[in-house]
Amino acid sequence: MVFDAFRQRLGGIIGGFDAAQSQRRMRGFRASRAHVNTLIAASGETITARARWLVRNNGYAANAVDAFANHVVGDGIKPSSKIADAGQKEELQKLWLAWTDEADAEGLTDFYGIQRRAAREVFLAGEVFLRIRTRRPEDGLTVPMQLQMLPSEMLPMHMNRSLPGAGSIRAGIEFDGIGRRVAYHFLRRHPGDMTDPGLAGETVRVPASEVIHILDPVEAGQLRGVSRFAAAVVKLFTLDLYDDAELERKKTAAMFAMFITSPAPETALDPADEDLEVEPGQVVRLDPGEDVTTPATPDSGSTYEPFQYRTLLQIGAALGVPYGYLTGDTAKGNFSNTRIALIDFRRRISAFQHSVMVYQLCRAVWTRWLDMAVLAGAIELPSYAAERRQYLACDWLPTKWDWIDPAKDASAEILQIEAGLKSRTQAIAERGFDAEQVDREIAAERQREAEMGLDFRRPGSPAQAAGSDDTEDQQADAQDNDTQDDEGEDRKPPRPEEG
Repeated sequence: MVFDAFRQRLGGIIGGFDAAQSQRRMRGFRASRAHVNTLIAASGETITARARWLVRNNGYAANAVDAFANHVVGDGIKPSSKIADAGQKEELQKLWLAWTDEADAEGLTDFYGIQRRAAREVFLAGEVFLRIRTRRPEDGLTVPMQLQMLPSEMLPMHMNRSLPGAGSIRAGIEFDGIGRRVAYHFLRRHPGDMTDPGLAGETVRVPASEVIHILDPVEAGQLRGVSRFAAAVVKLFTLDLYDDAELERKKTAAMFAMFITSPAPETALDPADEDLEVEPGQVVRLDPGEDVTTPATPDSGSTYEPFQYRTLLQIGAALGVPYGYLTGDTAKGNFSNTRIALIDFRRRISAFQHSVMVYQLCRAVWTRWLDMAVLAGAIELPSYAAERRQYLACDWLPTKWDWIDPAKDASAEILQIEAGLKSRTQAIAERGFDAEQVDREIAAERQREAEMGLDFRRPGSPAQAAGSDDTEDQQADAQDNDTQDDEGEDRKPPRPEEG
């Protein structure tokens, strides 16, 4: 405390940075110096619980989560093996495709559905865990391995202690003496699930080699994830309360129609025999001296929508989701502004795809899956142990994003390929497909069309093979047409004279 007071006094004398001053403007700004792990341990569970509540009860929050997960995963982040042998690659890709339908230990979705659920959990809770479950041969799986998703709440945040030797447990994660993750101490049941009897509070130690921990760390040394809603919870909740208050005010105002005032009622406390009901176009006659008034109910005024708009912009910035995706409102921006927002959003998504989803999830699953496939005899890969690195080489292809005008994008892409600015392989990979597989499918279609006497290609397009009989005939016809156009003035019959 003495040192802090001296440091503040010294800072006031030296000056230089207004952000470090403690004068009038910054007097109430008390920033914590605790490490992010301490802050998450103190507040992480509360933030996650509030984020889950908002997603269940607030339409904006639910929309933001869905928009994030849909853009990160789409139809799936799919692998494209880089094995040189085309036959081995095709066999491997078919085996992977068959296993994706069996990947979920709960049997609720496929591997790409797990990717989407993982992206949602990282957005909601800041992290998620996948436990690799090895299965028996008699289970009948193509590759004896499945994935079990465990939410953030399953790893106790407050489990911290030293272990014999140089190891320790921090936030439920066990480390060795040099800081490597050794194991995770999971609860046997979700602490908030009252439908699961028994085993409350019991933990089980799972080796780190059997666990995939997916999180997007924002600070150096961060052990556990923090919800994306951390910076938006307050505004989302208070805006929800404000909207509810406006709705209640309108509801209350609609309950009052009018008041009738009489100068000298005979019995002031007795109600009238018949209440006066007003209908459209009705002429109402009142007794002498009676007066009709309507209540002056307060209105939300012209500031309601601008206030909401600005608040939702702040919420969108805190969540990293554009206003249009957050609200579903497409009337607030023109094409250029919307495109700029989408480009920035998709760059963020692309960074998350490669640094989190691919690096932490997809690569780990692919490596373990291929090892299990070879060990189980599901596929034969010669010299796998010696050439394992070459066999594991793989590109992960996210789903391509479509713009508002796909025809212009396709034309621009064709121009780039023809100008040598990009290859067909790159263009196909950006669409989330494997170029070799696409080429095989195209070749098979061309062969089938030739056998059946069909050709669905556009005349003169690059898809038609140069030198083919059909192409030569079409070129000859085109030349004939050009010749006829050049000589058309002589060949056209004379026009009859007018008049």
